[in-house]
Formats: sequence, structure tokens, C-alpha cells
Amino acid sequence: MTSERRSYAYLLIFLLATLAALAGCASLPTDYEKAPSQVIEDTQDTFLATEFGPLVEVHPGESGFYPLISGTDALVGRIALIRGAERSLDVQYYIWHADTSGLFMIHEILQAADRGVRVRLLLDDLDTEGKDRGLMALAAHTNIEIRLYNPFVYRGSRAVGFATDLDRTNRRMHNKSLTADNQATVVGGRNVGNEYFGGESHAGFSDLDVLAIGPIVHEVSRAFDEYWNSEWVVPLAAVAADRPVTSDDLAQSRAKLKQHLAEARNTPYAEALRTTALLEAGRGRALDFSWGPATLVYDAPTKVEGTEVTAATHMGPRLKALFDSATQELLIVSPYFVPGDKVVEFLGQVAKRGVRVRILTNSLAANDVGVVHAGYMRYRKDLLKRGVELYEFKPTAELPTSGTENKKEKKWSGSDKASLHAKTFGVDRQVVFVGSFNLDPRSVALNTEMGVVFESPELAGRLGEAFDSDAGRQAYRVELKKIPASESLTGFDDWTLEWVTLEDGEEVRYAVEPETSWWQRFAVGFMSLFIVESFL
Repeated sequence: MTSERRSYAYLLIFLLATLAALAGCASLPTDYEKAPSQVIEDTQDTFLATEFGPLVEVHPGESGFYPLISGTDALVGRIALIRGAERSLDVQYYIWHADTSGLFMIHEILQAADRGVRVRLLLDDLDTEGKDRGLMALAAHTNIEIRLYNPFVYRGSRAVGFATDLDRTNRRMHNKSLTADNQATVVGGRNVGNEYFGGESHAGFSDLDVLAIGPIVHEVSRAFDEYWNSEWVVPLAAVAADRPVTSDDLAQSRAKLKQHLAEARNTPYAEALRTTALLEAGRGRALDFSWGPATLVYDAPTKVEGTEVTAATHMGPRLKALFDSATQELLIVSPYFVPGDKVVEFLGQVAKRGVRVRILTNSLAANDVGVVHAGYMRYRKDLLKRGVELYEFKPTAELPTSGTENKKEKKWSGSDKASLHAKTFGVDRQVVFVGSFNLDPRSVALNTEMGVVFESPELAGRLGEAFDSDAGRQAYRVELKKIPASESLTGFDDWTLEWVTLEDGEEVRYAVEPETSWWQRFAVGFMSLFIVESFL
């Protein structure tokens, strides 16, 4: 063996030994204090109770939903709840970026804590790499407590954490909710970051949340308590305290935050936030809520243990029952869509019963996770052969606005492409689901998810009407095209795909994935041969 090869061998042995040593230490800490806490229920005299209580009283047993369609409305809706809170804020997110929108919300949370509001902030640990010191400074506030779901023991590179404990760390908390005073909540598909709220970013996400009031809020609060007190949720200080954080650290963080916000307040994006339709509506009681029975569906926090998929711990079976209840129409909007053979067969059976099944997902050009498209593309022909309709979101699709912005002059948005991120399902234009659940193996078996099932012909009808009117312009309809045996490379009748859309009112057909390069198509096609779907 040459000296060069010996060096590589020694390096490999060293790396393996290092990973083995880290793996031996990769267990969650147990010697920490974690006092259980529950939602504050005595909030009937708060501002939000007086604001929304009269509406709830005239709709007994029903919940009210107001869709937050544009990114600016979605951010303003959250800020409005934070500003209105007087007793408690329970906040649960998968991703929280330290960009303009993320810092806006941190500032508002600090202001609420200064008013005496108890803040419980529950974050998935995947996105906290490099943020421990900032989060610890925030947690130094006497009214703010931060906990992490399924944290990484090694606080450096997440790659090392995955390498040493993949089975556990590959299971994340994808839930998204913000609840104020147990009186109002925002749930849906958005994380916290500019790309979700119409701010300057590499891509703009078309997404959906709902502002909800009524009994559903108490269900969200109970689910939050279940997670907050779970054994899989660990206080931030138990894993991130490399040195004590003091009130001085919090003061320094406040100063930096104040400087950033002062610079941001005069930007076109800040002006757009000040002129959203949500603010123009005035007080919360003036919002046009839709009313009806609602149920929260969510995965148990113990899903991280890798237990069998059952209705007792996983929401997937409950969504399957919802899909199976369709008699006329099933609409599925899922940005990351990897159905697998069983779901393909199931959807085919639904279509065979005479139900019109339509699915909207990202095109290759719009998908921000190419490897997911590699998993999805395997199933297009099988779905289409079974009568399922497929639509793929365009990267040039027009993102929804609050209604007050000039779409041609959205100077605050630096995104160069649109990407679908909403997760919503509609059944027979009677029932609608809004939440965090993608129709893929990760949502079914790995990540925890949540969402609301709402019986509302009004909202479900609006979803169907939007699909009817916008799919032809905002997405490509994927169709099967038969290749005669005389033209087939195999000498047999074969099938290929075509992408059909409307451009300037004229039908246009594409023989390959639109707005992509040959290299993109080759790379994703190559990945599709080897990708392990259970990790998608």
C-alpha cells in the first residue's frame, strides 16, 4: 500500500472512530428540570375574548375560519394575535428564519413578554443550527420559555447528528400553530420566513393558513400541551447551554434587533404589510369568518418512536377515511407528493367509483426539493392510467396578494420563481382540510403533522372554484399520449407524457418538463432510479 493510500485509510479509520465515539454519546440528556405546564384557560376577560366572543356565541358548537391566502396577510394576522395577547402565547413551528419577517415576529413576542404575557415557544431542532446563543438570549426573558422537539445532541453540524443517530433524528416536528390567550389561533402550512410571507427571498411560496376562533382553538391548545409536556420535548438549556446567558445578553440582542427593525421599517415590504387587506378590515370582529363544525387532526408526539401507523397515533388513517368519504370530487393540493404504490391504487379505486380526483403538486421547475420530484415522477403514468388528473404548479404562477398591492410593482419581493407550499384537501365541496400534511412517506410515517378538518361548503366550494378557474393558467395539466408501435423504440405501443397549459389564452403543449434544462431532467430522472422513498 502506498503512503498516499495509507493516509486515506488512516483518515477513514479516524473518521469512522470519531463517528462511532459521537454515536456512543448521542443520547438525549435526562438530568434536567422540566416543569409541566398547561394552557391558561381563564382568558374570558381578555381583549381577544371580547373581540371574538360575541361572534362565537351566536354560532354555538361551530368554529370560525378566515383564510390567510397572501403572505403579507399571513404575517399580519400572526402579528395581530401576538399584539392582542394579554395572558399567553403558545407558538409551535418547524422552521423559523432569522430574516426580516422572522425578526418582526421575535420583536412582537418580546413586546408581549414585556407586557407580562407567558410565552411558550416550541421549535423543531432541525432549523436551529447556529442559533443556540440567540435563542438562549431570548429565553433569558423571565416570561419566555423555549423547548426543542427531538433535539440533536451534537450542537454543531446537523450532518453529524444525522450520521450518528439517523433513525431518531430523521423524525421531525412539522407542526405549525400560533395561539393567543386560548381564544384565537393560526394553523396551516406556513413556517416563519420571508419566502412564506411575501418578503424578499430566493423563492416565493404559494401557501395557506387559517385564522380560527371557537372550539377548535381549545383543541389546538390541548394538542400543544401534549407536545410541550412530552418526553420528546427538551428545554433549550438542557442541550444548548455552553455558558450561562444573562440579562445583558438579552439586552444586546434587543439592541441588534432594534437596529435591524429600524432599517426594515422604511422598506417597500414593510409598507406592503401596513396596507394589507387584513388591516383594512379593521377590528377582528369585522372579518368575514366562515362557520361550521371542525376537528383538529394531529400526530402524537411519540411518532418519533417509529411505531406502527395506526389511527391512535397517526393522522394518516383519518385523512384516508376523509378521502374515502368522497362521492363526487376529491381535490388534493400537496407540494411534495410521493404517493407510493398503495396510495396510487387507493386513489385509482376512488376514481373508479366515479369520483373526480384532481391533484395539484409542484412541477420540476417549481419544486424547491428536486429529490422529492424524483420520487413523484415514478407514479405519474400509473395515476393517469387509473383516471386521476394531475396538475403541476408553474414556477411563473402568480402568487396571491392581499388585494391592495399592485402585482406588477411588488418591489419588496426578490423571488425569481414561485413554488407551491399549501397543503389542503377538499371533499365534495363540503369539507376542507388545511394543515402541514404532505401526501408523502415523510408526513405519513416520519414527521409529526397537524391540521384542521372543517365542514364548510363555503370554503370547500371556494377551493373547488379556484381549482376550476386557475389550474389551466397557473399549472400544467399532465396528460398521457400514446406512442404507436411504429414510432416506439421498443416496438410496442407505449405511453409518454405531455404538459398542457394556457398561455395568452392559447393552448400550448410541451413534450418535456416545461422550463427545465436537459441537465435538470437527466439528474432528477437518474435520482428516481435509486432514491429511497421512505426518506422523502
